[in-house]
Amino acid sequence: MNNFKTLVEWGVIGLLLALSAWAVAVAMERWRFYRQVQVGRYSSRVRLETELTSRLHVIGSVAANAPYIGLLGTVLGIMLTFEALGSSGAMDVKTIMVGLALALKATAVGIGVAIPCVGLNNALRRVVRVKLAEFDEAQGG
Repeated sequence: MNNFKTLVEWGVIGLLLALSAWAVAVAMERWRFYRQVQVGRYSSRVRLETELTSRLHVIGSVAANAPYIGLLGTVLGIMLTFEALGSSGAMDVKTIMVGLALALKATAVGIGVAIPCVGLNNALRRVVRVKLAEFDEAQGG
């Protein structure tokens, strides 16, 4: 059972950290693209918008789902804690508190991943709006 607890804890946290790294990598790639993009080279607003918003869904998806993944880790951790308490038959406060603290760590990591991703997503989408406004202005709109 202890191996399952370790697997749940580090599996959930590992998944969240991997998703976080993926979102940061996408954000860095997008920032580099936005710095070099020349809106005047595009003849179609739709094509420009498609290229500007490419892969932004990754950051938004991580931001939206990270708290749920963390919550799943918390629920699984609490279930494991209750199962361990039920199996042992002892109501040891230390065991309960350690189990709950470990379970809540998953939620904290999930929220810790989601909040920066929301900020990144909002900042990048703001740049997209600015670039599209520059395109519209250059086209006489």
